Amino acid sequence: MKSLPYTVQSPESEQSANETPAFRWTILLTSLAFIVAQLDVSIVNIALPQISAQFKVDISGLQWIIDGYTLAFAVLMLSAGSLSDIFGPKRLFQIGIFIFGLASVGCGFANSAQILIAARVLQGIGAATMIPSSLAILNQSFAHAPKERAKAIGLWTAAGSAAIAAGPILGGLIIELSDWRFVFFINAPVCVLGILLSLKLPKTHLLSLNKSFDFKGQVAWTLSITLIIAAFIESNSLGIKSPYIYGSLITGIFALFVFIYIEKRVNSPMLPLSLFRAPAFNSLLLLGGLLNGFYYGTIFILSLYLQNVLQYSPLQAGMAFLPLTAGFVVSNVVSGSIINRYGIRIPILIGLILFALGFSGLLLAGLHTPFWQLCMPFLFISLGMGLAVPSMTNGVLSSVDRSLSGTASAALNTTRQSAGAIGVAILGALAGNNADAIIHTIHLSIAAALLLSVIVGILCYKHLQRKLAD
Repeated sequence: MKSLPYTVQSPESEQSANETPAFRWTILLTSLAFIVAQLDVSIVNIALPQISAQFKVDISGLQWIIDGYTLAFAVLMLSAGSLSDIFGPKRLFQIGIFIFGLASVGCGFANSAQILIAARVLQGIGAATMIPSSLAILNQSFAHAPKERAKAIGLWTAAGSAAIAAGPILGGLIIELSDWRFVFFINAPVCVLGILLSLKLPKTHLLSLNKSFDFKGQVAWTLSITLIIAAFIESNSLGIKSPYIYGSLITGIFALFVFIYIEKRVNSPMLPLSLFRAPAFNSLLLLGGLLNGFYYGTIFILSLYLQNVLQYSPLQAGMAFLPLTAGFVVSNVVSGSIINRYGIRIPILIGLILFALGFSGLLLAGLHTPFWQLCMPFLFISLGMGLAVPSMTNGVLSSVDRSLSGTASAALNTTRQSAGAIGVAILGALAGNNADAIIHTIHLSIAAALLLSVIVGILCYKHLQRKLAD
């Protein structure tokens, strides 16, 4: 087998790795994919009132527009990670970015809420295909250079985090200048550029050739997470006592147990349960779920709060999220150096503290809250996530064999996306379109975020070992 690109054999060569064209191409390309995937998590939030007015959809319909993307992202990412290990991340990456671009055009031309939701699902399929493979490309490229891998993942995460935070700002600007449909059309030229740049990427290696596609596991997992999230979303319109709601929950939980049963017995599981034998790996997944669940859900509610309660215009609402963007960019860029100096435990714990402080500041949200009072909470939330997420990602990748890098990254991102979809489903169902309910839901989210931050912080401190950062 040929040597991996960017393999580093000495400190001197490691220090100069980031000066090579190969390093820059790899970071640029993988970050570009992460940018468009993360951008479409948040850019649509700012367009929800306009979409609602045009298609006459209620809060449940708006939740499906957000979660149709996130749900497809979550349910297919495990299989995409496994396929990345089987066929090579470069090939899966190219397929994923093509699907994503095509679906984005479909979203822009949608003439009904149903078509828009279907196109969003297709977007999620594309994102699920290209994100695990992009992270696997990074992990293969810098497998023998831990410090360079930390820098690369920090830059990759910074690009995605900045995109998800900048989404509302860009969305508000686009709507102000044109129409909500262009929040989707903007992806098409970026995806074309990504496909062209991918041709310059060195061929990635097939590290695991003895796998087969876990079809039964994929069906059970898809059924489980879809039914559970659907139950939360539809509980707002059908009522929690509806047989459809508790029937979906019971069936979804049963399907989850069936999935675990299948994964224990299949020869090539899409999610090897052996990954969960390490307490540190489990703590990192729990951390990812906590951060994404509250972030996605709260951003969904805050977008409604800013426009429906404080009566901000789309542009004003988008600009209100500027502190989020700034915090993500700053913390993600410096995270690599911090990880290399202190390991992963310290930035994770500091990140959780800042995350909790930011949520505490949202207690100020009311019917007439001035924007300046929301600036610091927004900044602290993003600073905390920006420090914690790169450390979490490094910990997950360094805790598994290289042959499972695609699967491990998929497991992490699946956990995060699933938690994000559940966060939108639960908080959206609690809030509705009522101003008082929206504010009450924000405050309820704060209490839950603070409690869980303490619990996860204790678990991370207990289980994370310094060898994960080596």
